[in-house]
Formats: sequence, C-alpha cells, structure tokens
Amino acid sequence: MRTTQTTPQGQDAASQVDLYVSFELADKKWKLSLSDGRRGPSRYTVDAGDTVAVLECLTNARTRCGLSAQCKVHSCYEAGRDGWWLHRWLIEQGIDNIVVDAASIEVNRRARRAKTDRLDGDKLLTMLLRHHAGERVWSVLREPSAEAEDARRTHRELGRLMHERIAHTNRIGSLLVLHNLRPHIIIGGRDWAAWWEHHCAQVPPLLRAEIERESARLKLVKDQMRALEALRCQEIEDGKQPLVQQLMQLRAIGPKGAWLLVKELFGWREFANRRELAGCVGLAPTPYASGDSEIEQGISKAGNRRIRAMLVEQAWKWLQLQPDSALTQWFNRRFASGGKRMRRVGIVALARRLVIALWRYLKHGEIPAGAVLKPVAV
Repeated sequence: MRTTQTTPQGQDAASQVDLYVSFELADKKWKLSLSDGRRGPSRYTVDAGDTVAVLECLTNARTRCGLSAQCKVHSCYEAGRDGWWLHRWLIEQGIDNIVVDAASIEVNRRARRAKTDRLDGDKLLTMLLRHHAGERVWSVLREPSAEAEDARRTHRELGRLMHERIAHTNRIGSLLVLHNLRPHIIIGGRDWAAWWEHHCAQVPPLLRAEIERESARLKLVKDQMRALEALRCQEIEDGKQPLVQQLMQLRAIGPKGAWLLVKELFGWREFANRRELAGCVGLAPTPYASGDSEIEQGISKAGNRRIRAMLVEQAWKWLQLQPDSALTQWFNRRFASGGKRMRRVGIVALARRLVIALWRYLKHGEIPAGAVLKPVAV
C-alpha cells in the first residue's frame, strides 16, 4: 500500500528543510547560488578564497529562507584549478559537499546557448537539488586523501620537466640551424660541451649568448630531473612503496610505469568490478544505439589521461617482454595479422585487459596468466 507524506507548514517546517548552495569558481570572484528548494535562488559574489564571506552568505541565506542555524547545508562545485582544499574546508564546517566532474554536466544542445557565471551557478544549484532528490544527473569525483594527493607531485613534476627539456633541446637545435650547424650528438648530453666549444665561433655573439642561456636552463632542468628520479628510486629501495615494488616484479613493468599507476590509480582508489576500473581510466566502450542505428564510438577517454597514455605504452612493452602470456597470445590472434590501424585498435583493447589484470594482481595476488616474473636479485 502506498502512503503519501505531507510536509507540515509553518514554523515547525523550517527545521526539516535543508539549504543548498552551488559555487561557480573563478580566478578573482566566486558566485554563490543558494536556495532551500522552495524559493528562487539567492545570489552572492565574494572574492576568490574568502571563506569568511562564504560563511556570511550562508548565514544570510538561512535568514532569508527562515531556516535555523543548525539546518543541514549541501553544496557542490565543479572540479578545477582550486582542487580539493575547498572541499576539505567545507567538510570541516559541517557542510555536505560534492565535487562534480565538469564533463558530466548536461548542457543545452542548441548551436548557440547563453552561458554566464550566473546561469552556470543556477544550473549547478538546480542539478544539486535533483541529485539529492535521487536523480542521477552527473558524476561525483572521489576525494583523495591529503597524503595521496601530495604523493602525485613527484611524477607530475617529472612529466612537466620532460616537456621543458624537449622544448629547450628543440630551441637550441633550431637556433643552430640558422647557421647550418646540425649537431650529430644529443644536445645537452655528455659530448655537448666539447662540441659547442669547437663550433661556437661560427655563431654571432648575440645568438651565441642566447644559446648559452638556453643551455644553462636545459642543464637546470636535467639536474632537477635527476634529483627527482634519485628520490623516487631511493624510496623504492627503502621499501616505502610496497605496491610499486609488487608491480615491478612483473617483467615489462618498470619503476616509472609502476610509480604512476600506483600514485594515480591503485594506491588510493577502490573498485568494485572491472567495469568501474575501465570507466575510471577512460577505456570503457561508448556504444550509440538509437532505433535501428547501432554505432560503436570507441573508448570514452573520460578518465585520467596520464594513466591511459602509460597503459598504452605498457601494453606495447607487454607484447615485447611477455610473449608467452595469455594477453599477448590473445592480441596476436585478434589483431597481429591486421594492418597498422587494426593493431592500434588492438593495443587499446590490450591496455584495458592489462589494467584489469594488474588490478587483480595487486588486490588478490593473481599473476596474469602466462606472465613471467623478474628474477630475484641475490
């Protein structure tokens, strides 16, 4: 039998109503939209990062809606450059906050649609109300611990330094070509100083000074990379990274790949099944079926691009160094005899199977079928 509950009216109803607030975060100003779900939104603008002003806005909104100071507050904001500090601060204030994947927010599909911070804030507020009413409207991100978040800094900085190293190297090579100098050595390598000393006289003085400044910046980048890599290796040798060491026991998995997979994926995330895992890294299929039309649109690419790129790289190495494994044999049966495009499609499929196999290996100790472990050093 279905029963219908009515909401009591009057002063006693205030204690049963919650306050909802959405944050539209920008570099200089934040826009807050607040409502109790019965009235239209109240809008406030505060300076970015001004937490005192945020609390004042919440107090004003409670007064406007006739809510008690003890009423439950629900909030949300899109994941972005502010990261997780705001989420942690809101939780400390007793506010039920969620961080939303911006790519999962529904939008109007018209070719031209109005978009302002006010409209975006109101849209977030509306979807927050729908979310707490039980409707599935977006993807909610899982918060890493402060330690897990900080642990990602090493390999992310190494990635940025690698791009800087390539940029400096390409710049020096481009400047040398202006005077038909084409070094057949690695720019910035061990033979670079002797080569440059022998050829620097062929370069005009101002250009020579620019190349030397660029070389100094390249040296600084390489020194910082060596320091970070030494720190990472030292932590592994000292036994402070057991999951990284466990992954490195598999042939084809090196310290760089194992470190990134643990810090970005396996170290702090929990998965109920393989579909959740594939969806997290963006390797889940995205079918399109409407009426008689059935199209496979490829992988979603909705996850962490660093993990996805590393998994594809690991999949190629797996084919090379684990030739007798079940994963390699499956790839050879399905894709090896095809053309280049078929192999590229297959390597993505192999990457999806590989990450599932690595997850089971770390969680249950189940070695991938046919895989070979590295010999134990005596």
